Amino acid sequence: MIVAVTGTGTEVGKTWVTAATISVLRAGGHRVIARKPVQSFAPDDPHPTDADVLARASGEAPETVCPRPRWLAKAVAPPMAAHDLGLDPFTIADLATEIRASLPDADTIVFVEGAGGARSPIADDGDTIALAHALGADRVVVVADAGLGTINSVRLTVAALGSWTPLIVLNRFDADDELHVANRDWLTARDGYDVVTSPVQLAAALTRPGSLRDRS
Repeated sequence: MIVAVTGTGTEVGKTWVTAATISVLRAGGHRVIARKPVQSFAPDDPHPTDADVLARASGEAPETVCPRPRWLAKAVAPPMAAHDLGLDPFTIADLATEIRASLPDADTIVFVEGAGGARSPIADDGDTIALAHALGADRVVVVADAGLGTINSVRLTVAALGSWTPLIVLNRFDADDELHVANRDWLTARDGYDVVTSPVQLAAALTRPGSLRDRS
């Protein structure tokens, strides 16, 4: 089962949500791995990279999560970083081939985390949506902030997904915040989206009976 993870933008918490959900699933006895096909980051950033965070959750080496040649030490979109660093351009097909070559046998949940928002370039010729299609992902997860502007950003991202029926994660959700609750209720009741508000809920949604049939 391949789960593509994207977001409504940068800094919405894709990596945290993915890592936390992996931890929940592994604690429940599921086989889970993570893949970050390419990552760009500030070389002087003291924080762990996305691959480091995901690797800690999945129990893999960071270089398994993201191949070392795809670690791009410049904090811009990956294809822009590669260009600025004088590296060869790469395509969606390149990333998909590298991911497939590293996958284990069946019965493993594979989280593939994109870069930036759903339409942010992840390769010279495409974004995370294109990568999800190239991989034939079974589910797409969209991580969004729970606060002001959420409804607009979620609607725009879902529209960009086209045929995909995503799971929406409202990150940093506070049940005591009236706006957070109102956003969740609007997205579920009025827009009909499948919305969860925690890694525990996301893990349950991904493993419920019939989950794979949710793909359009």
